[in-house]
Amino acid sequence: MQPFQTIAITGKPSDPDVSETIDRLIAHLQASNRRVLLDADSVSVDRHGDTPRIGRDALLHGVDLLIAVGGDGTLLRAARLVADHDIPLLGINRGRLGFLVDVSPGRLDEIDAVLDGDYIADDRLLLSARICRGDQVISEGMALNEVVLHKWNTARMVEFETWIDGELCNRHRSDGLIICTPTGSTAYAMSGGGPVVHPDLEAVALVPICPHTLSNRPLVISAASTVEVVVNSDSIQQIRVSCDSQEDLGLVNGGRIVVTRRQARVHLVHPPRYRYFDILRAKLRWGDATPP
Repeated sequence: MQPFQTIAITGKPSDPDVSETIDRLIAHLQASNRRVLLDADSVSVDRHGDTPRIGRDALLHGVDLLIAVGGDGTLLRAARLVADHDIPLLGINRGRLGFLVDVSPGRLDEIDAVLDGDYIADDRLLLSARICRGDQVISEGMALNEVVLHKWNTARMVEFETWIDGELCNRHRSDGLIICTPTGSTAYAMSGGGPVVHPDLEAVALVPICPHTLSNRPLVISAASTVEVVVNSDSIQQIRVSCDSQEDLGLVNGGRIVVTRRQARVHLVHPPRYRYFDILRAKLRWGDATPP
């Protein structure tokens, strides 16, 4: 694999721990004669010396690798930047759980192998979500983790239908629905009782949020399927549609939510030591023999 020479860095804004890690990361990269660029929209302007700061519209031009410093939310934002640019993405964990950001801030030496082209490539499925009315697309977004239909500004359940490839699947009364990728199966969907889906699978999970009927269970379908959600007109004003909790698509009367697999992928890179089940055991404490 080709080594990475020009590196862009993005991070969680206004976080002193992130800023400290970025300081050390810049010094580490420059010591090996790498060219370093900073995301001007997320990295403080009063730190990090004279390292070039570039707005996101131009940040990725000529970049070989984007490093995200923060938690999984930071990496999700970074994934939106690189999704359509075919640029690999590496995460350094300054968050809490960190399923996606797997490099420890105390082990920056692990990045050296990645920079030299020794890494594990991990292409992740993306979802495309659109609000459609007839043949018109009202709004659209993308998600690495999940598209969520959730109730808003009400304590009552909402009502909607799910259709898969043009076939009625279910009529729901619940607090909402999570449509997640394998990557997102260890996020909101897992807390809602959904399955953990291995990232190599071409699959999407539909996980109801607090369903009224206990037989309304999580459903795993092919990622090639088209999922449509039609909301009862009485519930339109009490529903929001979000992508990775970072983008609200808005819902309109007569509109439907259409979720499909996106053609582009997010190219994650991991140090050579990375193993998916090691991450699950560490984060979920599987096999932990320590008594409660």
